[in-house]
Amino acid sequence: MRSRELTSLIIIAVVTALALWINLAPGQMFLGRDVSFRLGLDLQGGIQVLLRSTDPATTPEEMETARRVIERRVNALGVGETVVQLAGNDRLIVELPGVENPEQAVDTLRGTGRLEFIDPQGQYLAPGTVVRTTSSPNPPQLSASETVTATTAPAAPDTVFTSITDGADLDTSAVQPTISQGGITSRPAVSFAFRGDSATRLAQFTAANVGQPMCIVLDNTIVSCPQVNAALTDGSGVIETNSTEDRDAILNQLKYGALPVPLVIETTRAITATLGQESVQASIVAGIVGLTVVALFMILFYRLPGVLATLALAIYTLISFALYRFIPITLTLPGIAGFILSIGLAVDANVLIFARLREEYRRGRDIRGALELGFEESWPAIRDSSVSTLITCAVLFVFGNNFGVSIIQGFALTLGLGILISLFTAVVVTRTFLRLAAPLFSEQRAWLYGIDRREPQLAGPEAA
Repeated sequence: MRSRELTSLIIIAVVTALALWINLAPGQMFLGRDVSFRLGLDLQGGIQVLLRSTDPATTPEEMETARRVIERRVNALGVGETVVQLAGNDRLIVELPGVENPEQAVDTLRGTGRLEFIDPQGQYLAPGTVVRTTSSPNPPQLSASETVTATTAPAAPDTVFTSITDGADLDTSAVQPTISQGGITSRPAVSFAFRGDSATRLAQFTAANVGQPMCIVLDNTIVSCPQVNAALTDGSGVIETNSTEDRDAILNQLKYGALPVPLVIETTRAITATLGQESVQASIVAGIVGLTVVALFMILFYRLPGVLATLALAIYTLISFALYRFIPITLTLPGIAGFILSIGLAVDANVLIFARLREEYRRGRDIRGALELGFEESWPAIRDSSVSTLITCAVLFVFGNNFGVSIIQGFALTLGLGILISLFTAVVVTRTFLRLAAPLFSEQRAWLYGIDRREPQLAGPEAA
């Protein structure tokens, strides 16, 4: 075995082993990452949230910006195949498939993501307290007649707390998940940093108020009121939370952009699966039937190369499923259709290669020379057909992304990914297997390749 074939075989073995590990991972966890299959709204149901702007002067441009911000936040939650679309002039419809914590998801969606530090005037305000600030004196959570309450120090209805920082000065690139090491036990936290005037004011206030409380406010709601132990000279620090869920909610609101307009939830309703388990089962049967028919065709028509191509197709399927789990890709029915279609495209390259192999062998070349020429001569056609399909997938994906047609994105993504994986299995896997099998070839075993020199010679350079 030459070093080239050995290296390729090792690569194939490692990739296949990783794919098997991901697909058969105990508890559907791989290196601490959840690798369970994600199903879309059409297959497993979810929730639909209608958000409305509370600002009567909201412009269409602001609502479009809000739509993009909401989309980024939803993606950060790990929810795929979502629908975030405008409804009228001041509303957004958000559909979330299979969310595990609907309350957290809804809170993350409606928060504007405005982080402030305020001067509580020496009093402690309990987490969850809604307050008015000089930067946001009329939050949507409070009407003019509502009272701000706190567990230990109720605030007067007309109290407006002085804002030390402005949310617009938050450096979103510095917002990261972290662990607070203060005290006896560590706690989940979010690091932050302010720029410009906010950083200066924060440094001045903390330097002048050591030992006094300073409240952290997110969207006019108290997150915590820690005691100032030292001056925050660089305008940065951490926000401690009680759980990773709280940390992730705050992180998503801060990092993925502030909403240009305040939004409130108008309605929330559960959506049942429009297609459900029966469609999933039917898709699985269709996939198995497709794989079986393609495998039988390849074996009966191309014989030993067909067997090797079928083995490569099995590796292709393992890698595809592993990537769907690991990336992760949320599977909808169109996405599953894209995968099933890619099965046929996955063997297209093998058909071209095997056809060229037969032609070169009938022209009088030995099996190894025919094999190498088969790959070289068929590569331009394989490359061009794959690129053209990938271009189509890219156009479909961009169209679905820009116009909110997410089901098109699922189809384009699974089909495009299938094309890339098929290039690996055809150019690397099948080629390596055929090279390893070439030394076993003899004229008496030519039938294993479905070729025979006694067949009529094809016209070519040798005949000239």
